[in-house]
Amino acid sequence: MPQTQPRTLIRGGIVIPCEGRKTVYDPGSVLIENGLITAVGTVEELDAAAADAVVVDATGRAVIPGLHNCHLHSGLLRGTAESKSLWDWLRDYVDPAHKALTPEIAEAAALLCYTESLRAGTTSVMDMWRFMEGSAHAAEQIGIRATLVPYVADLPGYDYFETLQTNRRLLENYRTYADGRVRSWVGLEHLFYCSAEAFKAAADLAEEFDTGLHTHSSETIWEVQESLRQFGRRPIEEFFNRGILGPRTVIAHCVWLDDREIELLARTGTSVAHCPCSNMKLSSGPARVIDMRRKGIAVGLGSDGEKENNNLDLLEEMKFASLLQKVTTLDPTTGDPWDILAMATLEGARALGLDTITGSLQPGKKADIVTVDLRSLHTTPLLHGDDFNAAAHLVFSAGASDVDHVWIDGRMLVDGGQVLSVDANRVRDRAQTAAEELFRRRAALTS
Repeated sequence: MPQTQPRTLIRGGIVIPCEGRKTVYDPGSVLIENGLITAVGTVEELDAAAADAVVVDATGRAVIPGLHNCHLHSGLLRGTAESKSLWDWLRDYVDPAHKALTPEIAEAAALLCYTESLRAGTTSVMDMWRFMEGSAHAAEQIGIRATLVPYVADLPGYDYFETLQTNRRLLENYRTYADGRVRSWVGLEHLFYCSAEAFKAAADLAEEFDTGLHTHSSETIWEVQESLRQFGRRPIEEFFNRGILGPRTVIAHCVWLDDREIELLARTGTSVAHCPCSNMKLSSGPARVIDMRRKGIAVGLGSDGEKENNNLDLLEEMKFASLLQKVTTLDPTTGDPWDILAMATLEGARALGLDTITGSLQPGKKADIVTVDLRSLHTTPLLHGDDFNAAAHLVFSAGASDVDHVWIDGRMLVDGGQVLSVDANRVRDRAQTAAEELFRRRAALTS
């Protein structure tokens, strides 16, 4: 792991702090020391305060907070589960792969997905996966900030998922890990995979360990119809009835909500992980993001899994988050770049309960910082002053390949687009071997 540099000046970039206002220092600098941001401001101000610092030239680059992926599934199914509806896709592709999964394969998948995420400028992920002791080790090795959430299910036919007992063991051993960058939460796979007793026990477990809870809901119209049929309530109403809504709960998707459900989320302080690419790819539908945010609900962005996206590029996710709002509301003023940047940074951190330590470029916060090179053909012209367009470039033009540097806790983990903490080629080779084994094992189980 690269060591924390004692004093580093990220100098001369287009600094966008994302602290809740449209503040820009252009050109500006960020000073980091002992893993923390100590100053943000103009080049002249910080040159005077940091004469002895190691200088990283950020000319022509946007300097932004690290991105937060609020809903991720590690995995190795990319490109093999296409053109299916959600429930057919789960039954025919995803669940059989869970049956074939081993701890070694799961760790290789986590290592691949976290490395891909880091390279793309994501400094914090919330990953719902299996055998997550290996995920904790992978996150520590890479240096990424990770919230680990096991897939828990207890209804008949889903005994190949994690259990509340394995979730408890993860919390006992990895409640916090890797100098606090890695932490574990309580996970529930789905309303139709988990009993009412499991929901109550999960809420109790989260209370016991003073941690958060994460699950999926309302991804398809069918879920709403089935919830009404089985329980006489819509899914979010059923979650409220089962006692899991609250300020430390994050629910993925929330596509098909009515006004009362949005009100319940707002009243309880529950957060939402919005996954636009996945929701489009699986034909799930558009979430009511504007209505949720107007009610004060923290809405962060999520990639969902590598199999339903098919990449973990949150810069690309920002573009789709904006465009999906525009096309579904027929209102071109929605999906403003500044709003989308907030969802990917400070609002995502708020959803994950990390906004007091990261999510914006402010003195005293962790030095989780990304530079994005805006000097390419597809980000030209780059304009300043009254014609400033860097925020629009970040949302609509830039992608993972434009990420130049990444720091987490003040450690430079990506330099010139190259991951420093692990050998990316070895990560890929290990994942390739693990995927081939996974598919052999799955074929043997289904033949």
